[in-house]
Amino acid sequence: MSISSELRDDGVRVITMNAPPVNALTVQGWFDVAAALDAAGADPATKVVVLRAEGKGFNAGVDIKEMQHSSGFDALIGANKGCYAAFKAVYECAVPVVAAVNGFCVGGGVGLVGNADIVVASDDAFFGVPEVNQGALGAATHMARLVPQHMMRTLYFTARTIPAADLVQFGSVLEVVPREDLLDAALRVAGEVATKDTRVIRAAKEALNGIDPIDVNKSYRWEQGFTFELNLMGVSDELRDEFAGTSKSNGTSQTGSKESK
Repeated sequence: MSISSELRDDGVRVITMNAPPVNALTVQGWFDVAAALDAAGADPATKVVVLRAEGKGFNAGVDIKEMQHSSGFDALIGANKGCYAAFKAVYECAVPVVAAVNGFCVGGGVGLVGNADIVVASDDAFFGVPEVNQGALGAATHMARLVPQHMMRTLYFTARTIPAADLVQFGSVLEVVPREDLLDAALRVAGEVATKDTRVIRAAKEALNGIDPIDVNKSYRWEQGFTFELNLMGVSDELRDEFAGTSKSNGTSQTGSKESK
């Protein structure tokens, strides 16, 4: 897992996730994302953050190999805490976060993007929370920030995905561009924010979080509790093993298995 953080001359900080082959993050990877965002917000030179990823897609959830090769619930607890920390860091970053989404954005990826302030996406990007396939719950809190309630429930119960182009009509995705233009599009809108007085923008970020109708941190934590119940019942183990048996080619899960993204 590699997280890079680069501050540009205009005050735009680009944080890049790179965890081949599909950006499925380990427990430490989630905490690394959180640390990078926390550090970005704490740096007065940072005016806005662009969160992006290298490779085939933006994020494929939790690395299932780590789940499969652990005993007890250590990996489950670690993944839950790591995802919670990463999602919280996006939401509570002192400056706006622009998510630049390429390819697949599922499970934990939706947690990151749903908590971002602005979303741009490539024309091949799609979103989903197929947690139910692996006996986990989570990220409904964040998907509900991207689509209307009934659409969120449909996506959640069916494990369907939705293309980024469809989210433009809901206003949750600002624009969809060819993949080769994605970073430029994200930098363009981030640069626009960066031209404003950073004292005002930082105050605005805090103010907007304060008037949100849903406490995303508590809401997501509530979801995670049901994943723990499913694990204690043995349901998650059964479904995770079944999923892993059909996914040995890359050893990763799009949604994670023992944890709630």
